[in-house]
Amino acid sequence: MFRGLRLRLSLLYTLAALALLALVGGGTYAIVARYFAGVTDLALQHKMAHEFHALAAPLPPELAHADRDWSLLRAEAGLLARPRRAEVVEEEEEDNDEHERHEAPPATTSIPDAAELAAIIVLPLDRSGRVLFRPDDGATLEPDLDALSATLRTGSDLRTVETVDGRRVRLLTYRLTRPDGPAALQLGRELGDQERVLAQLLSGLLELGMGSLVLIGGASWWLAGRALRPAQEGWERQQRFIASASHELRAPLTLLRASAEMALRGLPTNDSDRRELLADVLGEADHMRRLVDDLLTLSRIDSGHFPLDRQPVELAPLLTALQREVARIGAQRGVEVRLGHVDGRALGDVERIRQVLLILLDNALRHTPAQGQVTLAAVPSGRTVRLQVEDTGCGIAPEHLPHIFERFYRADSARGRASEHAGLGLSIAHGLVEAMGGRITVSSRPGRGTTVIVTLPAG
Repeated sequence: MFRGLRLRLSLLYTLAALALLALVGGGTYAIVARYFAGVTDLALQHKMAHEFHALAAPLPPELAHADRDWSLLRAEAGLLARPRRAEVVEEEEEDNDEHERHEAPPATTSIPDAAELAAIIVLPLDRSGRVLFRPDDGATLEPDLDALSATLRTGSDLRTVETVDGRRVRLLTYRLTRPDGPAALQLGRELGDQERVLAQLLSGLLELGMGSLVLIGGASWWLAGRALRPAQEGWERQQRFIASASHELRAPLTLLRASAEMALRGLPTNDSDRRELLADVLGEADHMRRLVDDLLTLSRIDSGHFPLDRQPVELAPLLTALQREVARIGAQRGVEVRLGHVDGRALGDVERIRQVLLILLDNALRHTPAQGQVTLAAVPSGRTVRLQVEDTGCGIAPEHLPHIFERFYRADSARGRASEHAGLGLSIAHGLVEAMGGRITVSSRPGRGTTVIVTLPAG
């Protein structure tokens, strides 16, 4: 029992840790991908602003903002080194020349970062999408006519396209603001290098996750065992106490019953009061003995050391003998116990199968009124055999069905009857069936009866 609980607890710990790793890894990947996308778009806008300055075209407001953002980004990243005095003079002279040629571009226009902007391809286009000239030698990017059409309508367009040879390119297209020259400028940057970096990052995160899975699994198993150790030790002490108490109670109960029987034999037949009193003592002694035996059986099942002699069991003779024995008890109560279709063999302990069926038949008889019927059957089903006990009794309410295999749960109370039973029979049947590798299920309709199905491996 604790091994299965430890396994489930370890799995829970592992899944929680993996969820945290997936959250961190996914967040890292998303942040890097978003950074690449943001830097790419900002670089395209900055390059577009630079081209507008070079063509002496009025700069749209959003490009002016992008130009300033790019300069701030480079400054924050430490990409702008303080120039030497001679470089400052040269840059001032170049700026003055540029100012005279291009009507004094804003001071926020800085020299683009060569490593970032060199990969951007510039395509000056006319209104039909023809490339007027190629400023970038060796550029193989062809214009995107859909982007051009959208730009001519709205003024600008930003999209990611895939070329004929499978390359993914981020395109920024702007309609030119001066009447002469190109109708539009289309800038493109291939995303292959960014996708390779993202693929390497994803591969690294997956390798880290797989390695962490082994470590987390081992740590979870150890942690679950450490967390369950006190409960397991307490459970084992409880099982030892129940087993010891059951053994110790057997002797005084046997002595008590023997003494009551001897006293009953010595009483005169006309002493009805004392004979009735001793009969009550014998009945309670038998009830206590059954309770002790049930507790001992449950203790052995819980410990996992329950002795089982598993072998193929012919069901026809077993069920025929059971029907014959129980039918006599049923006849006294006015209940017919009949044998339905019986076939096949089951793999299990014949004595334990018999014990399970006796528990189920006893329950069926106790809850079936006179003129009712109890049916015992066995039907092969693939690699399993289904043993079925069906009655026409009062049935069980739906809210009680999930609890009928719990210990000390009174199925009789659920059916609205008083009972002298302790509520351990179905728990024992459930434990024995699971110990033999089977399962037990119950279906019931209040007022119409109950069906219990025991599924065992076929022999």
